[in-house]
Amino acid sequence: MKLIIAIIQPDKLEEVHHALVDVEVLRITASRCTGHGQAEDPDLYRGQEVKPSLLPKVRIEIAVNDVYVAATVDAIVGAAKHNGGVIGDGKIFVLPLDDCIRIRTGEHGGSAV
Repeated sequence: MKLIIAIIQPDKLEEVHHALVDVEVLRITASRCTGHGQAEDPDLYRGQEVKPSLLPKVRIEIAVNDVYVAATVDAIVGAAKHNGGVIGDGKIFVLPLDDCIRIRTGEHGGSAV
């Protein structure tokens, strides 16, 4: 099992969600967050250098069984890009997931995902 965390632009959430549904990944969690990833050149404002501040993003978390990892990542990458890819499109982190427990039934592991 893996935990996939994707940080994407807010305007791409619907496209990513539809792409995930197309590959039969239906259970996701999305939340608003702010962040600043890759450094961009500072802007000049009234003669002063102004560094970029934290920008709005969306964090998606998906727990998947190992057979769904590649399809999930490919769906996110394909749907989250702007015009072939630009700075700020986001990042995807794939982490090992030791266990998953469904609270309602007490199931453990892959069947609980």
